[in-house]
Amino acid sequence: SSQLSGSHGPGFAKLNRREGAGGWSPLSSDRYQWLEVDLGGRTQITAVATQGRYGSSDWLTAYLLMFSDAGHNWKQYRREESIEAFPGNTNADSVVQHRLQHPVTARYVRLLPLDWSPNGRIGLRLEAYGCPHNSDVVSLDGRSSLLFRPRPTSGQSVSLTFKALRNSGTLLHAEGRSEHGLVLRLEKGKLLLLLRKGTTGFLRRVSLGSLLDDQHWHRVAVERHGTHLNLTVDQSTLWVQVPPGLFGLPVLILSLGNVTFSCAEPVFVAMTFASPQSFLRLPRVADASSSTGVSSVGLQFRTWNEAGLLLTFDLPKHEGAAWLYLSKAGLHLQIHKSGSALNDGQWHSVELISRRGRLSVSVDGADGATAHASPPFLITAGGPLFFGGCPADGSGRECTNPFEAFQGCMRLLTVHDQPVDLIPVQQRLLGNYSHLQIDMCGIIDRCSQSHCEHGGSCTQSWSSFHCNCSGTGYSGATCHSSIYEQSCEAYKHAGNTSGYYYIDVDGSGPIRPQRMFCNMTEDNTWMVIQHNNTELTRVRPPAPGGRSRHAAHFRYASEEEQLAAVVSQSEHCEQELTYHCRKSRLLNTPDGPLLSWWVGGPGAGRVQTHWAGAPPGSQQCSCGLQQNCLDLKHSCNCDADRNEWANDSGLLTHKETLPVRSLVLGDVQRPGSESAYRVGPLRCHGDKNVWNAAFFDQETSYLHFPTFHGELSADVSFLFKTTSSSGVFLENLGIKDFIRIELGSSSEVVFSFDVGNGPLEVRVAAGGPLSDGRWHRVRAERNVKEASLRLDELPAATREAPADGHIHLQLNSQLFIGGTASRQKGFRGCIRSLQLNGVTLDLEERARITPGVQAGCPGHCSSYGSLCQNRGRCLERPSSFACDCGPSASTGAFCDREVSASLTSGTSVSYTFWEPVDELNRSSSSTASSTHSDVNLRAENVSLSFRTSQSPAVLLFVGSHHREYLALLLNKHGEILTYIPDMLMFFKSYFEVLLFVQIDQNTKEDFNLTSDVEFSGVRSLVLGRLSRVAALGFTGCLSGVLFNSVSPLKAALLHPDTSPVVVTGPLVPSICGSTSANPYAAETTHHLSGRRKRFGCFFTIFRPVVNAMRSDSALIGGTAAAMFLTLTLFNVIILNHETKTSTLSDRPQRSLEPAPIRVLL
Repeated sequence: SSQLSGSHGPGFAKLNRREGAGGWSPLSSDRYQWLEVDLGGRTQITAVATQGRYGSSDWLTAYLLMFSDAGHNWKQYRREESIEAFPGNTNADSVVQHRLQHPVTARYVRLLPLDWSPNGRIGLRLEAYGCPHNSDVVSLDGRSSLLFRPRPTSGQSVSLTFKALRNSGTLLHAEGRSEHGLVLRLEKGKLLLLLRKGTTGFLRRVSLGSLLDDQHWHRVAVERHGTHLNLTVDQSTLWVQVPPGLFGLPVLILSLGNVTFSCAEPVFVAMTFASPQSFLRLPRVADASSSTGVSSVGLQFRTWNEAGLLLTFDLPKHEGAAWLYLSKAGLHLQIHKSGSALNDGQWHSVELISRRGRLSVSVDGADGATAHASPPFLITAGGPLFFGGCPADGSGRECTNPFEAFQGCMRLLTVHDQPVDLIPVQQRLLGNYSHLQIDMCGIIDRCSQSHCEHGGSCTQSWSSFHCNCSGTGYSGATCHSSIYEQSCEAYKHAGNTSGYYYIDVDGSGPIRPQRMFCNMTEDNTWMVIQHNNTELTRVRPPAPGGRSRHAAHFRYASEEEQLAAVVSQSEHCEQELTYHCRKSRLLNTPDGPLLSWWVGGPGAGRVQTHWAGAPPGSQQCSCGLQQNCLDLKHSCNCDADRNEWANDSGLLTHKETLPVRSLVLGDVQRPGSESAYRVGPLRCHGDKNVWNAAFFDQETSYLHFPTFHGELSADVSFLFKTTSSSGVFLENLGIKDFIRIELGSSSEVVFSFDVGNGPLEVRVAAGGPLSDGRWHRVRAERNVKEASLRLDELPAATREAPADGHIHLQLNSQLFIGGTASRQKGFRGCIRSLQLNGVTLDLEERARITPGVQAGCPGHCSSYGSLCQNRGRCLERPSSFACDCGPSASTGAFCDREVSASLTSGTSVSYTFWEPVDELNRSSSSTASSTHSDVNLRAENVSLSFRTSQSPAVLLFVGSHHREYLALLLNKHGEILTYIPDMLMFFKSYFEVLLFVQIDQNTKEDFNLTSDVEFSGVRSLVLGRLSRVAALGFTGCLSGVLFNSVSPLKAALLHPDTSPVVVTGPLVPSICGSTSANPYAAETTHHLSGRRKRFGCFFTIFRPVVNAMRSDSALIGGTAAAMFLTLTLFNVIILNHETKTSTLSDRPQRSLEPAPIRVLL
């Protein structure tokens, strides 16, 4: 670019040379200087080395490398996708060499200083290393072609390098046998591979690469391997399936058109506007043919940004200014005018013309569009022209920019239809510029090798890219993290109930999420995968001359990869297999030929010779294993070949043989043969990943695993609980890179890493201590755009990655869990469900062979006990927990389903507490009933829900051995009456009685009553009809009935044989306390946001069925209105009262106005 003096010229800049001034130094030290080397011919360059100027304080600390074939149109070398700069020297004498990761073929090398010694100036000695590169060259003009037929070889491949002057055109057209064809074509700068089979047209179309029309050499290779091709463009390779016989291109024949064997190309000097501070200023040039000034300005540009200033100039006599700019990917002049989608990275031509009083703007010439200003007016430049932006220092009033600056490339500038030579501009002989890279276009396609995962769509600007994750099921800056849980077990322990859920079995891995049914009604949480025929299917006899066997094939709702993953990660899987038969044998005998078989297992499956209930390979059914078949000579009931119906049924439970993929039945063609089969859905429970845990009881203990590979995307998730205030959860080191997650303090988690840009940290502080012995969840992710850390349900903390920094995380040591290689700052506590990029590490397996670490970690109720509802108790399990619904009136996995029943007027449910015994015998008994402690309580708690159209009615009656009783009634007006004899009569009292009453969501009411006798010796509780009051009973539905810890409905419906309950009349299980009778009928798909709301200490799990009636309407009685109420009697403290007999009408009554909503009394 320049030299400080004759002795500082480039001739003295060879490595280790001491002549002259000992190296090259430019006239001024700034970033617009360069040193260029002509290698004399095309060379494959493999390395460069630099030194400072000998005997001085001048050296470079950072620089850029450019390469070119012809000394113009330079291309910048990048060490990584986002790394431009090479580190330089730290003194004047040492040599710093950099080997190029990808060798470059070029004749010219140009080095651009970026930074230099703070105590000196730019000083450089340089050496480039490589080998001469010789190759044959051919030039094609777009209408010419070259035909040849290569000799057949065993390994067929085609490779070439090309340099394109246009963004579209055919590179290669190949014809194979059977009219198969292959075409390589450029289209908008991308390479397209088109495959044709016969004359039916192109059946496959794939693309690779981008911006291939940049007038630089690009390598293309097509290699055939069996039935697929490897398509390679530069450093990117794509695998493509092809039909057989594609190649067979049977030595050069002839050339057609203007074919030359040299490579001459026009000179296009481009400019790169690399930053918002970039601009180019050209002086005003008067039109020689007119005194009106500028008549036209033209240029070509390419960019990814949808907005930016292309050109501005002041009007004469300061009458205003003109701006030509991009906005929303359209071209605008003052107002919105022609053009669209101009931010596609392609070259677009623009021309601004003012002629004969008419102003027009045209885009892309004849192929584009033209717009005219209305009304017509004349416009000329009254000052210099500014391209791309304005000077940042505002040094003149001649340029103002109300728009965004342009970032992209420009070339072919014209003024008055005359081209502008940019080389004098580069040499500072014409105009002025800043932050401009001349004679190169540095545009990068950041979406060509997209970092958007799982089908996320990529869009880009000049300096970054964005991933749209909508509809993918994933989230994050690169659509890396799944928004769904990995199993039904995980959904259950997040507080969800049975329903359809999207399951992503491998988290952030490649397997797509799919919708499955989760059955959480039992202790085990079942994942149910349906197939195309789960019903009992009758086998029709084959038609005469037809197949002698019946074959059935089963297609599952889940994809193959997901099926395999579900079976693998589940603790148990099963599938029902049933065969009903009448004179239709199944397996015949173990020694004879198999009549029937089934295929099961991963992939295509394997033939299985056993039936349900028997081990694989046994050629038996379950009755043969148990030796109780109908005919002991055979191993299956159906093999007895009897004329009566029989069956062989059971469950297939060996995971390696599941799922069932097809079934072949062989004895179905004989006269009189009848049969039917059923293959149930695949059911699996137990997620081995969720509860896989290890306990670290020493700070020096740890587990180690192979190196974690997460070069571009890495996510880590786990749960922990501890009583310590600090410790390292995870660490993996490289030579310089590392990744670490630790408990920084008792209330903060820290995620730190280094990918070569220096250590970065992301921190999340909790609102309280994390050393509370409860489970806490950590999710950390690092990708090329950002790093994020989330703790429990707190908002995620994020930190953006440097725009032009290293992006590859390079680790090489072992992965340490619970500690570090130095055995310092180790973690004490439990780590559970540790997953890295969707893969679960088996902590328990490694802990069993590691001193200081224990497999498993109990104590889950401290974190999950609140999921047990309605008085359910949390029970610890070795790996998980369960809800004990014994004290509750509900059932289900979380005690969340009230037990309900329909009663008629003749129905009576009587629960007996205990019979009176001799006090001496009772006190001496060591096996006193556990119910004895419940009959002399200081308080009675009663709750129930009901729906009825009857009044009056008895809801509940509790009687004692002392002829005392308590009743809940409905009077003839449909009013709820709490009936406690004598407490409503004001006799002499010695103790205060307090009654709390609440109906639905109404305000709780308090009643102060008096009594002088203890309510003791509770004998029985009756629901429905009372024998002593024949006219009263209850018709309707009762649900969730609970008296202290006794649930009479639950005992009558679920445990009738082991409970002291007597049922008279019809008692039918009902769903009046639930929203759905059949969990499979709930077609709603639950997402992570579908959590149940919590009110106080109860989960609201359903809403009552309510009639929209006015409050003054009759709720119960003459109308047949149905009403759903819940009543709870809190703390009825009853001491020392006497029982008096009286009729219902004699009693004073307190009327409670019920409302048609949920009731608590």
